[in-house]
Amino acid sequence: MKVHYGISTYQNVKNPVLTVGTFDGVHFGHQKIINRLCNIASEINGESVLLTFDPHPRSVLFESQSVKLINTLDEKIKLLENLGLDHLVIYPFTQNFSKLSGKDYVEKHLVNELNVHTLVIGYDHHFGCDRTGNIDLLRQMQKDQGYHLEEISAHEIDEISISSTKIRSAISDGKIELVKNFSGSNYSITGKVKKGDGIGKTIGFPTANISLENSDKIIPRHGVYAVKVIIEKKSFDGIINIGIRPTIDHLPNELRLEVHLFNFNKSIYGEIIKVNLIRIIRNEVKFPDIESLKNQIIIDCEKAKNILLSKSD
Repeated sequence: MKVHYGISTYQNVKNPVLTVGTFDGVHFGHQKIINRLCNIASEINGESVLLTFDPHPRSVLFESQSVKLINTLDEKIKLLENLGLDHLVIYPFTQNFSKLSGKDYVEKHLVNELNVHTLVIGYDHHFGCDRTGNIDLLRQMQKDQGYHLEEISAHEIDEISISSTKIRSAISDGKIELVKNFSGSNYSITGKVKKGDGIGKTIGFPTANISLENSDKIIPRHGVYAVKVIIEKKSFDGIINIGIRPTIDHLPNELRLEVHLFNFNKSIYGEIIKVNLIRIIRNEVKFPDIESLKNQIIIDCEKAKNILLSKSD
């Protein structure tokens, strides 16, 4: 898959079969559409193309609203790479871009820049200034602009919407194992390991403190989770605590993501690691003292080991 940041490297693409969307989560509904793109491209000796935007359009159009994402852009790219897609075009979404009329958007970007041969698009897709562009406009322009149009049905769009909603709900509720049921992949968090305050080490459970790459990432329900952590392409078992550590009263109530790896003693400060969340073990609670917390962590680790033994990543 060729990744194009903007349009400058998008050249000599043969019979582009194009769809447009954020594809957040890259779940089975999204995968079905990409598979259709690839099949059509194969039939017409063309190439499959996904046009997406960065930053997320809602974060530009509604600056006061927080947009929480299932995947960061880098995570989405890695997921899409495995689906047989030929081209991913990441177009910068700006205020000026959002002011284009629907007609100008189709002519300038889809036709003139992307040279679309076949457009695969949802029946409810809206685009252009004030979302005035729609499937009816695409039908009207189809003959003059010379592209083919394939509509994604209401049933399929509803499936995609439901899947995205269910994934977000599963993450927020801590039902993290359901994410894989909808997408085929574990929910993951990627970030750089930073220095913490060292409290975990003093009680026998050293942790890697993760600084998130993107503040728009959805954070799961506070609690302890069994995890598989990828460091330099190697997988390690462990647990992660997501929360504000209420037992340690003298610290500010800021969100912490702290990973404890089993049988691991290498320094990984500054490393980028990927944490695949497998299943929640318990919610975050306040313990009466540090010793009680330590005893609970021992129990958490044993539970995590049993979970991870029965799960394949």
